[in-house]
Amino acid sequence: MTATTRAVGALQVSPLCLGGNVFGWTADEAASFAVLDAYTAGGGNFLDTADTYSSWVPGNAGGESETVIGRWLARRGRRDDIVLATKVGQHPDFPGLSATNIRRAADASLGRLGVDHIDLYYTHFDDESVPVGEIITALDELVTAGKVREIAVSNISPERLAASLEFSHREGRARYVAIQPHYNLVSRDTYEGERAALAAEWGLAAVPYYALAAGFLTGKYRPGAQIDSPRSSGAAGHLETARGRAVLAALDETAAARGVVPATIALAWLLAQPTVVAPIASARTVDQLPPLLAMAELTLTQAELTRLTEASNVS
Repeated sequence: MTATTRAVGALQVSPLCLGGNVFGWTADEAASFAVLDAYTAGGGNFLDTADTYSSWVPGNAGGESETVIGRWLARRGRRDDIVLATKVGQHPDFPGLSATNIRRAADASLGRLGVDHIDLYYTHFDDESVPVGEIITALDELVTAGKVREIAVSNISPERLAASLEFSHREGRARYVAIQPHYNLVSRDTYEGERAALAAEWGLAAVPYYALAAGFLTGKYRPGAQIDSPRSSGAAGHLETARGRAVLAALDETAAARGVVPATIALAWLLAQPTVVAPIASARTVDQLPPLLAMAELTLTQAELTRLTEASNVS
């Protein structure tokens, strides 16, 4: 992967953000360490996790991904090389975004990660029972205390996002520098429009999750194919839509012309979109990483971008 970095507030990040949702879930500690080693060896420096990963797994309590990453950071001595992002609001022990909960959850994340600060701290899902002023003030206090470098937001309505940004500006508090939306070639409506317009207006960096549509955009989901993945039912559902089939055909065509796999093309399309700084993709094994890292070396032509965009407009 190219060494060129992009700005997220005061942070400089690699163009592929490695998703940590699989660590402690479908990738055990040894496999996770191998993926982290290969990702950083390939030039990556941007890790994304959340305090709730992976509380949905029977026997897990939440925080497993942060713990794995923390152990890797300690054993490899790589803390200063990594831009570390995590999220607040969904851990079973720390639900919601009250000021008290944000403070307690941040301290718990710092403990699991074994670090003295989080580089990029997201609100995972908005909590509309809490005024935006309380949320921003609590996050600002973490920044002032040196526990967080930059703050960001993930799932939120345009109205609440605008109110949050305006509160920060008016009160001189820390401001969101990034947004993590659900955004990819087959799911564009949740970001394009009001959220993307606000990101452009306020200079927010977009760091999309589900960048590969839970694996659908890798091209491995085909009619009749049996895929061993916890996310296979959701991903395979795109085969039932005209848009999904059109996008898959366009990816196949472009990938064949470029001599790469569909996942590389799908990520390169996303990276070329306005406001997008670094798509998030995860890997359970080292073998899954090269097509993801290759995205940073590939610049799609305008004709290729148009072909893919037109396919994703099919309804």
